[in-house]
Amino acid sequence: MQVKISARHGHLGEAAQELVREKAANLVHFFDRLTMIDVMVDLGDEQNKVVEILCKSEHKHDFVAREQAPEVQTALDLAIHKMERQLTRHKEKLQDHRHDQHAGEIARVR
Repeated sequence: MQVKISARHGHLGEAAQELVREKAANLVHFFDRLTMIDVMVDLGDEQNKVVEILCKSEHKHDFVAREQAPEVQTALDLAIHKMERQLTRHKEKLQDHRHDQHAGEIARVR
């Protein structure tokens, strides 16, 4: 799996890039079919820094998470959390072979 980091309107230090790479690489724990993770950090706005994560997986599924916050670290954590949730939901959807009805749906049928 490849992790690509890019910065707009500024430069990320080596320590910040390593932190981004480490957190992005942990996304494989949530969905192991990822082929590429692209992290874009926009430093153009003084008040809000924007972090956008694009994950590409097998069979042409793309996942996008975009967050903004005053600090790059905070925006990165929020975007990572959003991406973890998307990947978890997608994995659960793929593994739901039986298509069981949920408890709420059973109650409505009766």
